[in-house]
Amino acid sequence: MLTKRALVAAALSLLIFAGLTSMSVARGAKEQKETKSSQNLVREVRHQLLLLPYYSVFDNLAYRVDGDHVTLEGQVTRPTLKSDAENAVKSIESVSGVNNNIEVLPPSPMDDQLRRALYRAIYGDPSLNKYSWSSVASIHIIVKNGNVTLEGVVDSEGDKNLAGLRANSVPNVFSVKNNLTVGGSGK
Repeated sequence: MLTKRALVAAALSLLIFAGLTSMSVARGAKEQKETKSSQNLVREVRHQLLLLPYYSVFDNLAYRVDGDHVTLEGQVTRPTLKSDAENAVKSIESVSGVNNNIEVLPPSPMDDQLRRALYRAIYGDPSLNKYSWSSVASIHIIVKNGNVTLEGVVDSEGDKNLAGLRANSVPNVFSVKNNLTVGGSGK
């Protein structure tokens, strides 16, 4: 038989366990709500950046969301695109601050010529042409002082390698850095 003291101790431990369980459930619900609002903010930032009117295949916009603060990164060919991106993200209701680290690429007729040649070389290939079909092409061509960086997402390792080969085949390109990811997996 259980003594009165043992029954009280058992009841107390059950109450404490139930309280801890409900606290962890409440904490889990709160974390889940914060995660969902963070996901919504990430989705909204991406949406606002993709809607920018002069965002093109020759620009690369990236961002990080830390709570309600957004850090913008990447490279653009037009100074107005840098400020437009910052203003678009600032206009999002749940954003409290924006750190704009977007680099404006120096104006260069030679780089402009390379951009056009690289676009023709990459998107002129029948295997890579499909990446130009969306409103903002998925392979971004960044040219700075003759050095090329490919950014974006492709479907396969073969497409990634082919894009790099096509970029390397363009005359007057000093170097090619292939940062393309495969299927969004970061491979």
